[in-house]
Order: sequence, then structure tokens, then C-alpha cells
Amino acid sequence: MMNRFLNTSRRRAGFALVAVAGLSLAACTSVTDSLLQATDPDIINPSDVQSADGAEAIRIGTLSRLTTMTASAPANTEGVWFMGGLLADEWKSGDTFTQRDETDKRSILLDNSIVTAGYRYIHRSRISANQAIDLLRKYKPAPASNIGQMYFVRGYAELLSAENFCNGQPFSDGSTGDVLEGAPLTVAEAFQRAIVSADSGLLAVGSASDAASLKIVYSLKVTKARALMGLGGATNYAAARTALTGVPTSFSFDVTFLQTSGDNGIWSLNNSAKRYVVGDSIDPNGLLKNSLPFTSAKDPRVPTTANGKGFDTTTPFVGQSIWNRDDPIAIVDGLDGQLIQAEAKLNASDIAGMTAILNALRATPPTQGIFKPSGTLAPLTAPLTQDAAVSLYFREKAFWTFGRGQRLGDLRRLVRQYGRSQDKAYPSGTFFKNGSYGTRVAFPVPDRDKANQQFTGCMDTNA
Repeated sequence: MMNRFLNTSRRRAGFALVAVAGLSLAACTSVTDSLLQATDPDIINPSDVQSADGAEAIRIGTLSRLTTMTASAPANTEGVWFMGGLLADEWKSGDTFTQRDETDKRSILLDNSIVTAGYRYIHRSRISANQAIDLLRKYKPAPASNIGQMYFVRGYAELLSAENFCNGQPFSDGSTGDVLEGAPLTVAEAFQRAIVSADSGLLAVGSASDAASLKIVYSLKVTKARALMGLGGATNYAAARTALTGVPTSFSFDVTFLQTSGDNGIWSLNNSAKRYVVGDSIDPNGLLKNSLPFTSAKDPRVPTTANGKGFDTTTPFVGQSIWNRDDPIAIVDGLDGQLIQAEAKLNASDIAGMTAILNALRATPPTQGIFKPSGTLAPLTAPLTQDAAVSLYFREKAFWTFGRGQRLGDLRRLVRQYGRSQDKAYPSGTFFKNGSYGTRVAFPVPDRDKANQQFTGCMDTNA
């Protein structure tokens, strides 16, 4: 994995610095200035975190990594929430970066630096969670909810990797200091890892019923249910419903932002930088096949404003009005649980039951976090066929979960589990900037991971 590549590079750089320093000091043996003995503040030795305070520091750092891999926007990169929505139909590229344009076009190259960064953010979060779990168990086992929280981050990272990347994902580890190269896994195996992590977290929290513990329990349950839905099959759909027992619709696990420490990434990349534009079923070329009308539907769940051009000065700009600069964003919430319950009904061909759940959400929109849709949502009419019910469900889910990293995984499941061809699920036809859409249905594992001697590339290009 890339961690091995990075560690090797750092070791080489370290050896070079030691050699240069040795030559310099040999020429100045009489110098005793204490400034030459300053400790490098950027280096944290493993022994420095072997304490309760160290364990807590790693836990807080892991939560920061959770924000980075989801809704944050580090300089010139972003997590897979953004890129997944761009590969799907939530966003259009209003940018000049080829990495974003090729993702929007579904023609992603193996050296795409933003995809590489997103993949790195996922696995850094996962490895950081592993380190935190070990340290918390050893030095700060109470409250147990903190250990469960780290299992949630690990499981959610595994879930994101499964939903967004191809068959053949290596899950390496470096939490103990040594790099352990992981063998490539299928998407199904990655989902199974997420389920194991969620179960481990639930076991760690145990029967604790305080508010902090319950929030972690609910987060773990939703993560497990999503992973079960990713595996597909009637048994797993039923298990997903069971996993959600006790999760209230009002629950929300948010990541938060402060202008002094980092903006809400969706606001930053869309509203501020204008590098992302809210997607629609119409683009400058006309009708965009398979894309939902996130802009033109004027749906109160995805309020938008249109004015001017994107960063590239040519793409018509559309901004979202759900989140402002320092608004929190839900990573998982009770709304997700209700939507999973509705899909389980759909899978069982209970169209009336699915429609009832969707209409209950429309009648009383969830108000957790900052997500408070304004306006009215008229009740839906139950579809007459299973295929129409599938289309309705995934449309409803797309509007409810806009921008929160679920759309690409849902398009993949439309192909993988519901039998739709990729050209009937993904944006297809003429790409509005040039040429035609490609055929990528998932992200390739970046070429840089070939530093892992067990990894040679994606096993296939399937959904």
C-alpha cells in the first residue's frame, strides 16, 4: 500500500538528513549552542503516545481524519464524498483541474492525484482508528464509548472504500509501527470487514446507555446496516432491518466546522471556490441521460441558487443552499436508517410498505443536524411495478442524502443488485466539455498502491 511507499521515502530522506547533519557537526565540533539541540516538533515517537493522554490525542486525531475523508476539503484535494458524487450525478465539474473533469466524465486515470488523496484519506483514518483502539484499551479503557467510536470510524472507512472503489482493494496496516501489506479484497470482502468492525464496536460499548454511548451504538448500527445492504440478497436485507432496531429517526452523528480551523468542505468547493456545480438532468448539451434533476426539480431537500459561472468561467454555476460555511454535516443519521428500512421493504416486493415509509418521511421531514428542508413534500403514489418502485426509491434517497457520500454506492447497487446496465444507471452520452462519457462505474485503486507487492491493480471494472 501507499503507506509503505511513503514510509520508505521518509526513511531515505531521513538517512540523507542524518548524513548531511553528521558532516555539518563534524566541521563544528566546538559549537555548543543549545539551538542546535532543538527537538523537531513535527516528529512524534511511538513512545510519546504510550499514555492516557497519548491515547486521547490519537482518538481526537482520528476524528479529524474522519472529517477529512468525508466532508472536508484540504488544499486542492477532497474526500470520496465529493469525488463519488462527481462520478455519479450529484455534482458537475466547474473546474479546470483535469482530475475533476475526468472523474465527471467517467474516464478516470490510474494516476489521478485527487482520487489517490481520497483513497489515502480513507485508509489513514482506518489505520489511525486501529492505533487509537489499541492505545485506548491499554491506557484509557473508560469510557468504553470512545473505543466504540474508533471502531465506528474504522468501519465507516471500510464501508466507504467498499462503496467507492473497485474489486481488489488492499487493506494494509501500519498502526503498530511496522507496515503490514494487505492482500487485495473484493468489494464484498470489504463490506464484510465493515460489518466486523461495527460488531466489534457494539461489543466494546456493551450495555452502556448514556447519551454518548447511544450515539455510538446508533452510528455503528447504521454503518452495519449499510454494509449489509451493500452485500445484497434477501438474508442481508432482513439482517439490515434487524441491525437498525432501536435507532431513532432523530439521531445524527455530525462532523463540525469552524472558520478558524476549517470550512465546511461542501460550501468551500461549491459555494466559495465554484469548482463543483450542483448536478442536473440538463447540461449545456441538453438532456443528460440518467441524471436526476437536483437543480431543476426545485425540490426543497436540495435548495439551490444559480448565478454566474463556475471556476472554469464557462460552466453555468449552481450552488447548494443546504449548508453554510460552518454548518455541521451528518456522517450517519436516523434518516439513513429509515431509508434502509424502506429499501428492505422494496427488496421484499412490499411496494406499499416502502411507499408508506417514504411518505412518513415526506410528511414529517427529519430535523436532525442542520438539515431542515423547507417547503412541502406531497405524498407519493405507490408505483404499480417493481421496476418503477426501484426508480422511485433511489430518486427519493438521492434527494434525501444529497452530498453525503451515498450516491455512487447506490448507482453501483442499481447495476450489481437490481440488474440495470451501467448505461441506464450512470450519466451517459455526450460529455458537456468534450467527447463522450466513459464507462467507469467505480474508482480504481490508485497506481501508487503498487508499492504494495501483493497489489497489481483492480481485479475487474465491474460495479
